[in-house]
Amino acid sequence: MKNLKSLLLTVFISLIILHSFPLKANSLTPEEERNIYIYKTRSPGVVNITTTVLSYDFLFNPVPQQGSGSGSIIDKKGNILTNFHVIEGAQFLEVTLNDGSKWKASIVGTDPGNDLAVIKINAPENKLTVIPAGDSDKIQVGQRVLAIGNPFGLQGTLTTGIISSLGRTMKARDGRLMQNIIQTDASINPGNSGGPLLNTKGEIIGINTAIFSPVEGSIGIGFAIPVNVAKKVIPELISKGYVSHPWIGIIGQDITRSLANILGFNIPGILISDIYPDAPADRAGLEGGRDIVQVGNFLIKVGGDFIIRVNGERITTMDELDGIIGNKAVGEVIRLTILRNGRIFEVDLKLMERPREDG
Repeated sequence: MKNLKSLLLTVFISLIILHSFPLKANSLTPEEERNIYIYKTRSPGVVNITTTVLSYDFLFNPVPQQGSGSGSIIDKKGNILTNFHVIEGAQFLEVTLNDGSKWKASIVGTDPGNDLAVIKINAPENKLTVIPAGDSDKIQVGQRVLAIGNPFGLQGTLTTGIISSLGRTMKARDGRLMQNIIQTDASINPGNSGGPLLNTKGEIIGINTAIFSPVEGSIGIGFAIPVNVAKKVIPELISKGYVSHPWIGIIGQDITRSLANILGFNIPGILISDIYPDAPADRAGLEGGRDIVQVGNFLIKVGGDFIIRVNGERITTMDELDGIIGNKAVGEVIRLTILRNGRIFEVDLKLMERPREDG
């Protein structure tokens, strides 16, 4: 009887609490309300990009192959920012807006070195929702972010997460090293590429570009190009269709400390194997290798200049050299510290525009 009374008392108290504090069926947390607001206001500015590439079967019959990606509307003229790899090699481009309308698109400009591209549609201004750009220099690890895109062709998908790390590096399509890449755990899958990574103000802080995954699906390691990189190159992409990247025109080999000791340099650095004709390095009188020697499992072209510093900064790898040059402008002068025949000296060279594959 005592246990029954206790049970009835507990039920009675629970009913009083529920009556006093009724649960709201549609109650949302402030974070959920913010997510919903960003999705409603920004998803109309995210487009689905369908690409068609013509390949040929063994009888040389054309076989259309389709791919898809995402993009962000960046102005009322119909310009759309996306990844270069999304539209690479495409013969036909079609953009689907958030309202389901489809528009033929043309390529405005491409930048393989930053994996960015701008395409354009001729749609009325009232159909174009522009997503504002933020400042990727101010973002921090742990900051909440949102990604909107079209993973696996599922249009208008929202995922959330945080910035997991900053300052990552990644190889671009043309072999150039992209720096300061954003890492996020917001789910990014095939089809998200080219779509925006947003802060909680609804501003673009990155362009989703890749995932690291052994299973070709999101495992919480995604990467985005900082929006400040895009803001820097968009004017060139729109005005002339490409971006001028500086180069010095060498093929170099990283020499580790152990290899350096064997080769007689005693310090690690970059050994110049070859120099492109009429490139800045050629004009500055740098020398490439002449003989090939085998050191363990490595074939090394020796006899060329050995680079140990750029503008006084110690470097040991081609990635470090590319990173320094990538932050310079065409026409700037850099100073290389060179080791040649046991003598250290400095060479000034003027950076030139990297030749483009399409001429």
